[in-house]
Amino acid sequence: MTSLSRLSPPFAPGTVWLVGAGPGDPGFLTIHALNALAAADVVVHDALIDPGVLSLARKDAVLEDVGKRGGLPSVSQEAICERLITLARMGKRVLRLKGGDPFIFGRGGEEALALTEAGIHFRIIPGLSSGLATLAIHGIPATTRATNHAVILATGHCAPDASMDWAALARAGAPIILYMAVSNIADIVDELMQGGLAGSTPVIVAHAATTSRERLVDATLLNLPRLVQEGEIRSPAVIAIGAVAAFRSAIANHLLEFSNEAAQ
Repeated sequence: MTSLSRLSPPFAPGTVWLVGAGPGDPGFLTIHALNALAAADVVVHDALIDPGVLSLARKDAVLEDVGKRGGLPSVSQEAICERLITLARMGKRVLRLKGGDPFIFGRGGEEALALTEAGIHFRIIPGLSSGLATLAIHGIPATTRATNHAVILATGHCAPDASMDWAALARAGAPIILYMAVSNIADIVDELMQGGLAGSTPVIVAHAATTSRERLVDATLLNLPRLVQEGEIRSPAVIAIGAVAAFRSAIANHLLEFSNEAAQ
């Protein structure tokens, strides 16, 4: 039987791999991500990486937490990029490990540009996007022929000099999957309703998806801010708004629910 390590390219000293860890549970890692964990000298990881994933790192690897949490002191993106460059110049095999996919609201593009400007070679290993994978695991398709032929992925946490036209997204008529939106959900809902989305629009929220802390909440657009205010919905969460959010009820009786029993 072919060793799984032979399925990935060599992790050369002095290089950086930008790797997606998927939605949380280690079982959703790709083979390339698993091999990177086994080979890396240093793992520079986000705060939300599941401990079960980090436990797969090489036993003598150095783990550096550079995670960003809303409202709490955190390492700046500039400092993270500089750290990756410094470690690579020291000849380390540097694994930059991000939740979900590094190029979907993961700032992987910023890090790739910084590494390029510094003359550091790097590899990009996609991961299962937390938004799409979380929904699929729980029987919620991002698209169905009966409901939609497009889907909108949006972040609720924009850069300081950027803004989102939520009313325009509402008028697009496609389901909206929100990342990092809990803290701004009241304003987002208000603008979506101004754009024409009904308060009765179905919503499903997955908190801490695929981990032992996971919790699913069914809601409507109108009561979403109240549920957040009352603590029923907390970050980190993926929020799906639109007709696809109601699909789960049609298959619930035969869907084998995902549980992270191994992590517990």
